[in-house]
Amino acid sequence: MESERVLEALLFAVILLFAATCIAQELDDERGFNYDEASEIGPMHWGEIREEWKECTTSKMQSPIDIKNEKVQIVSYLGRLETSYKPANATLVNRGHDMMIKWVDGAGHIEINRRLYELKQCHWHIPSEHTINGRRFDMEVHLVHQTKDNRTAVIGIMYKIGRSDSFLSVMKQNLKIMAHTRDVKKTLGIIDPRLIKFGSCKYYKYMGSLTTPPCTQNVLWTIVKKIRIVTEEQITMIRNAVHDELETNARPVQPINDRMVDLYRPKIIKK
Repeated sequence: MESERVLEALLFAVILLFAATCIAQELDDERGFNYDEASEIGPMHWGEIREEWKECTTSKMQSPIDIKNEKVQIVSYLGRLETSYKPANATLVNRGHDMMIKWVDGAGHIEINRRLYELKQCHWHIPSEHTINGRRFDMEVHLVHQTKDNRTAVIGIMYKIGRSDSFLSVMKQNLKIMAHTRDVKKTLGIIDPRLIKFGSCKYYKYMGSLTTPPCTQNVLWTIVKKIRIVTEEQITMIRNAVHDELETNARPVQPINDRMVDLYRPKIIKK
């Protein structure tokens, strides 16, 4: 009897360990779904495709959202985003519906609420997934971070058409190579994530989910308030590299329900 209880305890521990490794993990291959709203595997049906994707339909804390003025609380206690990124080896991956840069040697971290979230990867959505007061922008990059106990935090930066983005200028040749081949992965060598500029100390923060299946919730979202600039050519370059024959890869905005969004704005100290 005692040995059975020990065995049951060990089995339970293994299940917990397995579950922990599955928390908020984005897929490395996204070919099991698409962004065509008329498709049987489009955004409205993601939760029906696999049992483990049901949160895409059932969860009430889904992302992306429309950030509306009436849902925003202005706060000053959150503090500035403390990033400590560094150059590291990276791989460019075509996941089926987006291009992802995956850092393989540790590219530094961001500190949020005294926790260190390690930068794992970044990828692009065209057009932006998040909207501001109903306005959708031309592109959004997501920087995905995780703690050692598998908590996930994503930083989103939105872009509009204008001059060239310096980070994408560095990536131009590699993206063009991917566009003209059917390669799924390309080793990049050392890539510096510090070239991805935030451009503002102001940001929105809310609790949401992954924006792709399995749509796991309890993801901490930080959306940089400043809208950055990118050229139309650079946007086209990213989409051409994917080979999915779709013009967009943005999930429709999800109901915000009773969630509030914090807007961090530093206190103005009067002299």
